[in-house]
Order: sequence, then C-alpha cells, then structure tokens
Amino acid sequence: MTSEHGTQPPPVRVPRTERAHAERIAALRRARLTAAPAHLPSEHEQAAFELGLVVALVLGAPDASQGLDLLVNERRIHPEGAEVFGALLYATGREEGAEFWWRFAAGSGSGTAAYCLHLHHLRLGETEDADYWRAWSDQLATARGRPGPRDLRMSRPLLPDDVRRDILSRVHHGLAPQLPAALVEVIDRLPVQGGDEEEVPNPWGLAAQAQAGSWWEPRRDGPSG
Repeated sequence: MTSEHGTQPPPVRVPRTERAHAERIAALRRARLTAAPAHLPSEHEQAAFELGLVVALVLGAPDASQGLDLLVNERRIHPEGAEVFGALLYATGREEGAEFWWRFAAGSGSGTAAYCLHLHHLRLGETEDADYWRAWSDQLATARGRPGPRDLRMSRPLLPDDVRRDILSRVHHGLAPQLPAALVEVIDRLPVQGGDEEEVPNPWGLAAQAQAGSWWEPRRDGPSG
C-alpha cells in the first residue's frame, strides 16, 4: 500500500502465535480455572463486552486523533495510530481488518492492542490465541526501559462528543460499539490491500480529511456553491 505522500511504507510485521511465552500462557490457563465468575453468563459474552468497552475508550481517548494523524500523515506506520485504526474498523464490523492492525500495533509495543486481541480471540472461543495475546500484553505492561510515546501534535477529539457518548452508552447496555452512517461511509471508501483470505482496509484515504479536522463529515462531491 502507498501513502498520500507517494512513499511505500515498510511491510507490516506482526508477531506469530507460535512464538508464545510458554510459562506465561500456562499461568494464564491455571488462573482461568480459579477466576471469579464474570457478570455475564459466558466467558465469550464477557470478552465481547470488555472488548467493546476497550474500543470505546480507545476511540474516546484524548490522544486518539493524534495517533491517527501520525498513521496517515507520516512516512512510516505508527503503532499509536494502528491501535486507533483497528478500533475504528472493529466499530464498523470489520473484525478481520481490526485484527490485522491490532497485530501490527501489538508487535510494535502496544499493550492495549495486544489486550484487544486477547479479548477478540476469547470472544471467538480461540483460547490458545487468547492466552498468547494476554501473555504478550502482560509482558509489555511489565517491560522496563521501553521508549516512551513520541510527542503528538494534535489536540482535537477524534470523534464528536455525541458520537463518543453514544458508543459508550451502547457498550454499557450490552451492545457492540457502532459508528454513525456518515463515519461508516468514510471507512467504506478507504482503499484496501489484498490478503490471502480477506481484503484489509488501509488508512491512507483518511489523510486529507484528518488534516482538515473533519474526517467524520460526509463527502460532498461536485462543485461547491
């Protein structure tokens, strides 16, 4: 895929699940057997609820637009924006695309993205992958000496206030996070990169609208006036 600057970003590399941390994963599996009961009837439902909440918090975070700006306007891919872009895709029902970008962000040091992957796989009943990503998230959380986040330069919210409130309200009522139709239309227009089994949206089409501070507004084609 090629950015709006005409440069070819580096290949997206994600960690492979077979490189699991055996001791951490074994401890997680033991912990699951003795964990306190969740407030929802099944582990899958609990994971879906928690994932929706994390996605809502990522999209509503003060620095969400800053990360997305780095992702679409810089010459290289940034994990901060990949985490946010994955959340946007999840909120539009594009789970394969969300997983792809969360894998990149997790492989680049995002513990939040790794935890999203843990919940995503747990929701699907894929416990081995869920344990792997939880172990990865725990390792990132306890790692020392990692470089801090780079300075981000934008301060406006990623989403309008009413949209952020609606997403949180839906999640607290047990519903999946969802974006308004105008925002879904923006995501639908994004270019895709082909994979072996699915096409993954890439964020470069957001660049012009993100720069204008109005990426969520519907496009108006044709001459103005």
